[in-house]
Amino acid sequence: MLGEIATPHGPQEIQLKGAGRTPYSRSGDGRAVLRSSIREFLCSEAMHGLGIATTRALCVTGSDAPIRREEIETAAVVTRTAPSFLRFGHFEHFSYRQQPAQLKTLADYVIARFYPACRDAQQPYAALLQAVSERTAHLMAAWQSVGFCHGVMNTDNMSMLGLTIDYGPFQFLDTFDPGHICNHSDDQGRYAYNRQPNMAYWNLFCLGQALLPLIEHQDDALAALESYKTVFPNALQQRMRAKLGLTDDAQPGDQPLIDETFRLLAANRVDYTIFWRRLNQFTPQSGHEPLRDLFFDRESFNAWAAQYSARLSNVAPAQRAALMQKSNPKFVLRNHLCEEAIQAAKLKDFSRVDTLLAVLQAPFDEHPAHEDLAGFPPDWASSIAVSCSS
Repeated sequence: MLGEIATPHGPQEIQLKGAGRTPYSRSGDGRAVLRSSIREFLCSEAMHGLGIATTRALCVTGSDAPIRREEIETAAVVTRTAPSFLRFGHFEHFSYRQQPAQLKTLADYVIARFYPACRDAQQPYAALLQAVSERTAHLMAAWQSVGFCHGVMNTDNMSMLGLTIDYGPFQFLDTFDPGHICNHSDDQGRYAYNRQPNMAYWNLFCLGQALLPLIEHQDDALAALESYKTVFPNALQQRMRAKLGLTDDAQPGDQPLIDETFRLLAANRVDYTIFWRRLNQFTPQSGHEPLRDLFFDRESFNAWAAQYSARLSNVAPAQRAALMQKSNPKFVLRNHLCEEAIQAAKLKDFSRVDTLLAVLQAPFDEHPAHEDLAGFPPDWASSIAVSCSS
């Protein structure tokens, strides 16, 4: 932690990740390697380009210093920023150490700085828990809508501000597999894609336990957590309706249509990002060939297309097209793209990193010179293994 600076967007903390040993390095070297630093740099900026709450990366500073991981690699430091890097785990730290005074100091700071409306609530600390729960619910909806897998959703990687934080074994889905596990050391699938919303709620429950010495009454803490159960599904439905281009008021059949879309994508192992981008060109009058070609079960696709076409009967085409254009990105940071940039960077060629950065900062634009970055992943992409040291 270097300190805090004033910016046009408000105060920002500046952190160095991988700068060396600290009292919290768990007896390790406190260093980061080039590959993990490039991954965090690119993905934090890619998430910002997608409009998803995240920490930001200012730069990566490389070094030829040797670092021992699974093999000898070179070192790097990421300079990153956020309004705050406080996580759920900070509150657990003081709670488990039975330090209520320090716990209260931290909670009061967070309320005063980031959630001032909670000060006037009858139970300010319960109000804080509810506010964090609702921000987290919106973050999970954003992740699920773009097919983002975090990989290590423990309480130390959950932001008090609802930011995506600490990019380790993350992955954007290629083929749509609800049970996909992106962290090769996650043997039980605890952090699988389809478990992320429930893991977020589990972590919020842990935060509630940590805040109990301040909230005092367990029922107040449980009540504060309840809002997650309604905010998350509503936020996800809103995002998925946007991806479908449904610009009118929500209809009773919208959620079944969304559920059927997910089911069809999973059954046919369809590329998630390419499906949604091609859907932008779908009209009830078109032949649907570019989209149908993604499915081996053509009859199921035809039935879905008829259902979707019927739903579009009251949707203005121009408004639908505009909404889908800004809801369905053409580019995401796929693992193989990141791997290619890393391999070039190891040879001191950072041009691939620069190109990816430029495209991912505007992922909804066409970028005709970079069509190769929007294509299907190569066969070898499925063999990429990422872990916490990646």
